[in-house]
Amino acid sequence: MTSMPPEERIGSHVKRAEQALLAAKNAALKPAAVTVPQYAALLWLSEKPGISAAALARLCGVTPPTMNTVLKNLQERGLIERTVHEWHRNVLETRLTEEGRAAMELADSGAVRVERALAAAFSEAEREQLIGLLGRCAEALDAQR
Repeated sequence: MTSMPPEERIGSHVKRAEQALLAAKNAALKPAAVTVPQYAALLWLSEKPGISAAALARLCGVTPPTMNTVLKNLQERGLIERTVHEWHRNVLETRLTEEGRAAMELADSGAVRVERALAAAFSEAEREQLIGLLGRCAEALDAQR
């Protein structure tokens, strides 16, 4: 027997919710033919054109090598373009192409439907409380590293 029953482990409940969210978003993103990590990159690129891969990785919560793989796949599909920064030759700027913007907008409409459905499951006060509680989870876990 373990020292803590599985049903009492908050991490298990967070993971279950995360998996359900990812499954719902994956289904919603199918029409745009992008994955959740690709969508996240496209979304941030639409907000911050020219951002570096390292900065994009931080915003998307993935490692730089993972982001490089995501960007490689997006570039091969013609959804982004990467060019050398005007002053910093070691930095590649990344921008959406027209095709990338169209894919991001299609993907975003699906992702927003998922987010709105999730939000509708809670009252405004519950949403604010949940956001606060999840923030505390992140802080507590960050402190454990």
